[in-house]
Amino acid sequence: MKTEPDETPLSGPTPTGGPDPRVTPLRRAPVQQRSAERLSRILDACADLLDEVGFDELSTRSVAQRAGVPIGSVYRFFDNKRAMAAALAERNLRHYAERVTLRTAAIPAGDWRGVVDAVLDEYLAMKRTVAGFALVDFGNQIPVGAPDAVPNTRVADRLAELLAGHLGRTPDPSLKLTFLVAVESADALVRLAFRMDPAGDERIIEETRALLRAYVARTLD
Repeated sequence: MKTEPDETPLSGPTPTGGPDPRVTPLRRAPVQQRSAERLSRILDACADLLDEVGFDELSTRSVAQRAGVPIGSVYRFFDNKRAMAAALAERNLRHYAERVTLRTAAIPAGDWRGVVDAVLDEYLAMKRTVAGFALVDFGNQIPVGAPDAVPNTRVADRLAELLAGHLGRTPDPSLKLTFLVAVESADALVRLAFRMDPAGDERIIEETRALLRAYVARTLD
């Protein structure tokens, strides 16, 4: 198959240090800036359309039209709309990790309560403001990736790696388990909060915050 000059098949790590080919749904990873910008437009269009029409009515053709690219450009990157949703979930996780990192940089080392609040608050902020997030989040709402993919495990592991040093810990199995239970619990309760109120029921959110603090205290106090 002919390779576009600004794209590379996903047979190994990308020259730009892009998505891990073991988890990425991309058929080809962008190498040059123009290709990366095209991919970003496609994902932005996918996110907007998910909010407007939902996953069932989403189509690769409608995404191409919204992004202003030929449909062939969509198929260079993705096999189908589920692969687009998977890429959106991966991008969401990357952006979430970036937001948590920036937020926790201002929190004193060892202040695990501040870290717990940041982790929850940034998730809520994305749920309220990021296009397509309510349907895709990190891959839980619309199952994406391999059949045995467990999105919350990836989220918990990423958070443990990011925050262990700040908490004066190592990202060992015990810390990762603590984060996994916290992430799974928060995921279920935040869904409940948004079922009760489209903006997120503040009573349930505060109960979630209290539950997370009480649970994490067993490991970090």
